[in-house]
Amino acid sequence: MQVVCSHCRAKFNIPDDKIPAGRQVSVACPKCKQRIVVERSKGEEEDSSKQSAVVKVSAGYEYRDVDEVLELTIGEGEKVALLMAADHQEASLIKQAVKEVGYRVIAAEDTRDAMNKMRFHHFPMILLSDGFDATEIFQSPILRYLEHLAMPVRRRIFLVLIGPRFKSMDHMKAFAMSANLVINKNDLKKLAPILSRALADHESFYKVFMETLKEVGKA
Repeated sequence: MQVVCSHCRAKFNIPDDKIPAGRQVSVACPKCKQRIVVERSKGEEEDSSKQSAVVKVSAGYEYRDVDEVLELTIGEGEKVALLMAADHQEASLIKQAVKEVGYRVIAAEDTRDAMNKMRFHHFPMILLSDGFDATEIFQSPILRYLEHLAMPVRRRIFLVLIGPRFKSMDHMKAFAMSANLVINKNDLKKLAPILSRALADHESFYKVFMETLKEVGKA
């Protein structure tokens, strides 16, 4: 049975006899080491060529309602961004720009909601604004959480920080904040082209970086 890790999207196989039909099994992803829960429904075919694994959220995450379940159902190959905005007006501008560069946006209500979502779902893009949940960005527990992620997981996240004290596209500041991009909130109306360029640069760098890791046997 093939399983896709919900954190790093790595694919790996689990012997069919390790996952009894109708049961859930908690396993560690061999790539990012995060734990995921795999379930085989009772109605699945016994022929392993026809079986598919359903990776569910690890125990501990409580969905608010059906709408959230549907919102957090991420299709294969779908690019999803987690947004933590300071206010509704800012959120509206950011959502529009992020959608223009090909990402679906999921908004977090507060820090607790954001942390739950990040623990149990992989987001290739995360956008955090100064003032989210009435917290100064330099003191944000979101940044502390991201700093402690395993490197194979963290490097797959494109982190955007937004605030009034940033100079947009200041690479040194972004590096100092362990982010991929910093944006001044006054430039949010230009966010789509800024994101487009930054993502292109990131993908180009990441491709070279991964090729280098493969050459030295660390990929």
